[in-house]
Amino acid sequence: MSGAIKTDAADETREKTLDPETLSRLDEVLGEYRSKPGALIPVLQIAQGMIGYLPEVVLKRISVGLGKPYSEVAGVVGFYSFFTTMPRGTHLVRVCLGTACYVRGGKQVLDALKDELGIDVGETTPDGEFSLEVGRCFGACGLAPTIMIDDDVLQRVKPSRIRGILDVYRENDKGE
Repeated sequence: MSGAIKTDAADETREKTLDPETLSRLDEVLGEYRSKPGALIPVLQIAQGMIGYLPEVVLKRISVGLGKPYSEVAGVVGFYSFFTTMPRGTHLVRVCLGTACYVRGGKQVLDALKDELGIDVGETTPDGEFSLEVGRCFGACGLAPTIMIDDDVLQRVKPSRIRGILDVYRENDKGE
């Protein structure tokens, strides 16, 4: 067997939705990293940075390009929460459910976010504005419960303030 991964028609259709320039840049990255030890995680990070997420066709292309089994590539993506195989919204909302945040109302904050956004953990709003995830400890235990929106850490969050918090990000998007 040549090591190439067989693709079906649906994979080929999805790959066609990635613009040729992006695929060309990915191939350049693969060429640059092919012979470097420990290249898989940096290549995945670069690919996700270029595309925004890691669709299956990209994982297969990386697998072939680095000469690694697809199971290894997919396993790394599944293990690290930084990587995602689904498109994320403009804003990534993460709720801390570490012990301190959970005890001080993190679950209620999460429930309020689910209600306000109309999505569950791991999903993105239909307008592509927000994605919702859960985290474990953002290092602000004394100010629990905390959430992160993009790189902003918000502390002592109350469920009743969720709409107002999200509105700030919605308004900022309109102004840009």
